[in-house]
Amino acid sequence: MRLTSRVREGLQEAARRPDRGDISTTTVIIWVAAVTGAVLIAGTIAVVIAKYNGKLNGL
Repeated sequence: MRLTSRVREGLQEAARRPDRGDISTTTVIIWVAAVTGAVLIAGTIAVVIAKYNGKLNGL
C-alpha cells in the first residue's frame, strides 16, 4: 500500500513538473567521453611502462 502511494505521488509530481532536473543526454555523453579518455590514457601509460620496464630498472 505504501509503495503504491509513493509511486502515485511520484507520477503526479512528474505530471505537475515535467522538468525535474533529470540527467540529460549531453551530460551522459560527456561523462562517457571523459571516462573513455581516462581509460585510454591509463592504458597508454601502462603499455609504455611495460615496454620500457627493463630499461627503467637501472635508474
